[in-house]
Amino acid sequence: MTSGRVGNSGGALTVGIDIGGTSVRASVVDAQGRQLDTLRTATPPTAESLEYCLHRLVGELRDRWAVDAVGLAIAGFLTPDRQVVRFAPHLAWREARVPEIMSERIGLPVFAEHDANSAAIAELHFGAAAGGHNTLVLSIGTGIGAGMIMDGQIYRGSFGVAPEFGHLTVVPDGRPCGCGKRGCWERYCSGTALVDTVVELLASHDYPRSVLAAESEADPGSLTGRRVAAAAADGDRAALAAYADMAKWLGYGLGMVADIFDPDLIVLAGGVGAASGQFLDDAREHYAAAVTGAGYRQLARIRGTQLGEAAGVIGAAQVARQGLAAQFEGAQ
Repeated sequence: MTSGRVGNSGGALTVGIDIGGTSVRASVVDAQGRQLDTLRTATPPTAESLEYCLHRLVGELRDRWAVDAVGLAIAGFLTPDRQVVRFAPHLAWREARVPEIMSERIGLPVFAEHDANSAAIAELHFGAAAGGHNTLVLSIGTGIGAGMIMDGQIYRGSFGVAPEFGHLTVVPDGRPCGCGKRGCWERYCSGTALVDTVVELLASHDYPRSVLAAESEADPGSLTGRRVAAAAADGDRAALAAYADMAKWLGYGLGMVADIFDPDLIVLAGGVGAASGQFLDDAREHYAAAVTGAGYRQLARIRGTQLGEAAGVIGAAQVARQGLAAQFEGAQ
């Protein structure tokens, strides 16, 4: 487990925790969205061990900071009131009243939010989504998560699970997806997709001089999204071709989303989104060509994230702060 810096607060503080399938990140965050102290650890495999882990992380942070509440950014389906985690594909919770359970264990108010919505909230208040009217925050990492902001409010749909843009079908009978469908957008536009595309390109034998070819032959496990990004930065042709392919699918998918939602601002967040300098210009061109009525309508501005991979914890902390404010107002 790793720790960030310790110091003195200057106002009301909350803890934001981003709970992913492989790691858990917890931060003390102030009212300006600044992280003051951060802990990381691997995600435990069972519900009981995960709850113990969260309790331990918050306890360690509370030893150093006076915090008022905890927010959880959870990669899973939550009920519209965010009181129950119905299903999380990479976590052990099923129909679990997580905020209530954790509040009882921690002794502080605990609030939950979908991880993509947490990132959207963070970008809205402290980052690249500030000033947007109808905004899409697209979190591109292992897969695709999305948060929709309509007139300054998170849009959740009727049952709390909107939007699942990552599972729009872009290639009928395409690559299989963990959701059970084939050809989902995230199977062509994500960190995982980037690696799959490189594997397919190398199998074509059109890139014999690619350093990735030699590396993956010697150690197939060395081919990761971060390694592809580094190779692209060094000018590797296979890596650059994979990014060009991802830019095409990103633009195509954004065209579909724009036809449905018509946003004025799109923010690319997540680990891959944070590296959008590799593909953003090409993606803009593909988006402009793919949208219905191309050339005869206004297009959304597309920006890279300002908060990077910290958006989840910063947003979760803001959710906790907003939850406390709502409780206070309700008590008046």
